Amino acid sequence: MSRPLVVIPARMGSSRLPGKALAPIAGRPMILHVLEKALAAAIGPVAVATDSDEIARVISAAGGRVAVTRDDHACGSDRIGEALPTLDPEGAHDVIVNLQGDQPDIDPAALAAALEPLAEPSVDIATLAAPAAAGERDDSNVVKLIGAEIAPRRMRALYFTRAPAPHGEGPDYHHIGVYAFRRAALARFIALPPSPLELRERLEQLRALEAGMRIDAMILDKAARGVDTSADLQRLREAQDKDERSRR
Repeated sequence: MSRPLVVIPARMGSSRLPGKALAPIAGRPMILHVLEKALAAAIGPVAVATDSDEIARVISAAGGRVAVTRDDHACGSDRIGEALPTLDPEGAHDVIVNLQGDQPDIDPAALAAALEPLAEPSVDIATLAAPAAAGERDDSNVVKLIGAEIAPRRMRALYFTRAPAPHGEGPDYHHIGVYAFRRAALARFIALPPSPLELRERLEQLRALEAGMRIDAMILDKAARGVDTSADLQRLREAQDKDERSRR
């Protein structure tokens, strides 16, 4: 496996929180926090794929690499697919990591962990999850992974849902917005139309599952909560302020 390429898809037209990529957190746009976490992971070069000239200017001003795409993509992985010929025209990277642009709280070490399932040739896409916190089971903004444990801290994904599932007693798993694609798997994924379950749940990874692709997840100790709503943004700002005060 060659050194991965990390691409952060970012758009201005989020349905639940428009403009969130540039929402300030500790005085800087959220997308720059995500970029810094990706660079800190040091697993490979990092770029941003965006439909917004404004986001592109912010990334360029910070010294980052950016590709501007169309604004009509169904999901972030489709956006990355358009950007890839610009970002890696020679095909030097056989693993493409999609780090969603609303993950400013991601632990950089988690990106390396996301690569581990790809050591098994039958895995098309690798991702991350963690035990769900209290109250997250019923939160439709928290995507739940339903899977079969195949090794300690590793699951094979059977389904992803916003619903409180599976039924009954047992652990629930909070899916984390990172996808490590084999390059061939990404090419296959973006060639497919959005699938029925993808459209129903608004979850791009279901396109891969419906097409018979294999997704394995590494299980972390704790989930990094993405920023989907104004409440998520406020929670993250308060946590950042608390960290700043503790360092004084």
